[in-house]
Amino acid sequence: MSLRYKRNIIHVKEEEQQVIKDFPILIGGCGIGSYIAECLLRMGFENLIIIDGDIVELTNLNRQNYVVGDIGVNKAIALKERLMAINPDAKITAYPEFLDRNNLYSLDLNCKIAINALDFSSDIPFLFDEYMVQKNISVVHPYNLGWAGFLTVITPESHNLRSLNKEHQAFEINVGKFIVDRLQEKNIDTGWLEDFLSEYGKIAMDSPPPQLSLGLYLLSGMVCQIVFNIATDKVIKVFPESYYLSLK
Repeated sequence: MSLRYKRNIIHVKEEEQQVIKDFPILIGGCGIGSYIAECLLRMGFENLIIIDGDIVELTNLNRQNYVVGDIGVNKAIALKERLMAINPDAKITAYPEFLDRNNLYSLDLNCKIAINALDFSSDIPFLFDEYMVQKNISVVHPYNLGWAGFLTVITPESHNLRSLNKEHQAFEINVGKFIVDRLQEKNIDTGWLEDFLSEYGKIAMDSPPPQLSLGLYLLSGMVCQIVFNIATDKVIKVFPESYYLSLK
């Protein structure tokens, strides 16, 4: 095991460290994806593809992996610079553009796992899932719930997110209701989350979901573990099963 990952020893076997080193991962969306990318890189995933056409804004700094000097810079470019500062030997491919119907099928998005951290402001996240599943690639869906993290995995054999009720124009509300239902099935208290969804429902058409850095830190670790498990052929749960970690 290289000196860089010496402190991974016992937790990660040497052969597993070698497997993940060149294991290509695509991160669609560098908001939630910003800390996930760093967590993966520090774990030893050195082959990352990141894509986002958005620019860093002051309102991102409460939770995303950027600094004041990044304001006005494309997120994929700013994130690549940070990742390369951590590990200059890593292979980081950055696409500073939004995914859409014109480039989704033409960009070099070859990967073995995809992380769908795209905004649900259009049907592109659904098309992203469908395209990856056609290529036999599993897709990890992470959600920052503020005080908690939630994720689910779409595979060629699983259902997909289009199966969720389309009652709300703001898809995040549908996801929230799905999460509440799943947690209640496991007798997990959802009062705080239901209160949040009620309040968010009042502004959902005009505002993206409010998020905390705490939720993103939890979520990044969860995603990293699931990606590691997939890469090293361990058993995982797939949609509609899910993973949840909360400090509430």
